Amino acid sequence: MTQRVELAAVMDRLAVDGLITDYAVAVDDGDWAAYRALFTSDGRADYRSAGGIEGEVGKVAAWLDESTRPFSMRQHLIVNRRLRFGVLEQDRGDTARVQADYVSPMRLAGGEGAAGAPDFVCGGRYAFELLRTEDGWRMREVVVREKWRRLPGRDIAG
Repeated sequence: MTQRVELAAVMDRLAVDGLITDYAVAVDDGDWAAYRALFTSDGRADYRSAGGIEGEVGKVAAWLDESTRPFSMRQHLIVNRRLRFGVLEQDRGDTARVQADYVSPMRLAGGEGAAGAPDFVCGGRYAFELLRTEDGWRMREVVVREKWRRLPGRDIAG
């Protein structure tokens, strides 16, 4: 590999990492316009394993807006990111897949204040399918695979 190719690969990895971080921040902040902007025009998301819906990104953003309102605090932690670049129709590697684990603590509005423990914690794995566009890397699909959740006084395996 030439230094130019290696630099391009590093830049792509940084851009993809930034996209995944922007996803977490948009969900945590309830910034649904920013959330939608992270996806391709035909982007889809699937939250069914976490009790949610699957569909085009606008519909899913509206569902997320409604379903996360009871939580005054959300903090997505997305870790163990595995990134694989692919080739789309003989391109130069303009697709990517990211598998990443997550832990998501949330606190209900009116809870114990800023220092209180979360009321709800869940964890699992994301599968992101990405596409390089004229505007940079965007998500074509996000699939959530919830593995566990903890509510006050009980644990529920997913």
